[in-house]
Amino acid sequence: MVLALLPLGAPPALAQDAFLTSRDGSISLEGDMLGFDGAFYRLRTDFGVITLDAEGVYCEGPGCPDLIHPIAEIRFSGEASVGDILLPALLETFAARSALLAKRLETGPDSFSYHLVDPTEGRLVGRFHFSLNDSTTGIADLIADRADLAMANRIATADEIAEGKKAGFGDLTAPRRARIVALDGLVPVVSPHNPIRRISFEQLEAIRAGTLLDWAGLGGTAAPIDLHEPVSDGSVEQILPSPKRSPGKDSQGWLVRHESGAGLVDTVARSPDALGLARFSDLGNARPLELTGNCGRQISLSREALKSEDYPLPLPLYLYVPPRRLPLLAREFLDWLNTPAAGMAVRRAGYVDQIAVEIPLAAQGERLANAIAAAGDEVQIEDLKAMVGAMVGAQRLTSTFRFQNGSTQLDPQSEGNLDRLARQIEIGSYDNREILLAGFSDGLGPAETNQALSLKRAEVVAEALRLAAPLADWNRVVLSAVGFGEALPLACDDHERGRKTNRRVEVWLR
Repeated sequence: MVLALLPLGAPPALAQDAFLTSRDGSISLEGDMLGFDGAFYRLRTDFGVITLDAEGVYCEGPGCPDLIHPIAEIRFSGEASVGDILLPALLETFAARSALLAKRLETGPDSFSYHLVDPTEGRLVGRFHFSLNDSTTGIADLIADRADLAMANRIATADEIAEGKKAGFGDLTAPRRARIVALDGLVPVVSPHNPIRRISFEQLEAIRAGTLLDWAGLGGTAAPIDLHEPVSDGSVEQILPSPKRSPGKDSQGWLVRHESGAGLVDTVARSPDALGLARFSDLGNARPLELTGNCGRQISLSREALKSEDYPLPLPLYLYVPPRRLPLLAREFLDWLNTPAAGMAVRRAGYVDQIAVEIPLAAQGERLANAIAAAGDEVQIEDLKAMVGAMVGAQRLTSTFRFQNGSTQLDPQSEGNLDRLARQIEIGSYDNREILLAGFSDGLGPAETNQALSLKRAEVVAEALRLAAPLADWNRVVLSAVGFGEALPLACDDHERGRKTNRRVEVWLR
């Protein structure tokens, strides 16, 4: 009868008293009812949090749910930028697609709830409660069982991962614990009147470190660089080092932080001497700068580059989930986030969706130019010809796969890509086509070793894809894996950021 015993944090406000008795009367438990997912009770007792099969017990008390028509209670906590517009847009669309009415109730200055009602019966089926704060608070609430889903605009930190394990919550880096709901990116922007067109990672880091202070250092007219950034929330710092003020430089004139992304972009667009670090979702009238590296390669910003993780300054938006079953309505909502309808809602909210699109080989000019420029002792022109020959007549899918550092475990965005690609294969979207998984490596090490490693990564993805699509008719789809080593670099290998961008498995369709 007892399925789990977990020592978790303080009881949520929604808990109510309940008394559970086994059907033979031999075991009784009393505590706070934390939730019911349609099959199992979660009860906080003197022994900790216990999960029990509802069919094996009788329930008495105000906390006992309606077993016939249970009301799902789902608590969100975390990043306001995720919960203010994006999640409500997704939830309202999900409700409409599920033939439910969604009514929003304001419960405080930074909190609100959605009541989902079945209009055919006038019956309440679920309550989604939102508490808007920041990523740190949301993840802490999830670990302490004060939330069912944590909204975040960054990955969990090492301290948060350690705290989760210490609290018996489990590993926040485990597969499917972080769900990406939308994509965004960090973009260096300038005024349309600024003559500078591109900036390197090294120049960007020097500006933020306070060692590059004048536009002349970027090839522009001599004038101080005024740096504009969002209020620090930890997301930018996971990509770039924290800013440091140079001695004797006035901090207000050198760095201005903005509460509003739109306000940041508007300020930069009106100031020829301003450089902003803005989000892709807030670009407005400012002009993006192309990113380059010391090796001369450049990566242009686009929705496709963000979808494929080719753009090296990504800022995905996350939902962290607990290591327990959520109510059925919450599970259906999470599954629905991988659908095209959810992608449309993401786009309407101003973000980049994760629905894969096909890109013809003819549109790969910048990438092929990078490959040709990198050809040399390790990569011969013959290698490039073989690679292009394998891709002629094929379309690149924006579903790209990358692994977490030092492991064969896919990163969160790749996990979502795997689920979506598997679903499309199962419903026959790629029947009578070949799915070519092309592995690539960074440029460190011998070319033969890199080629073998890239092939191994492609084979790992192929096996994961077969496991993720058990209902697929593989007689209708050709799935193959190849490795091209370091033949198609996207970024420079002189920095770990660039090497990570280059290590990937692409999907090509014939």
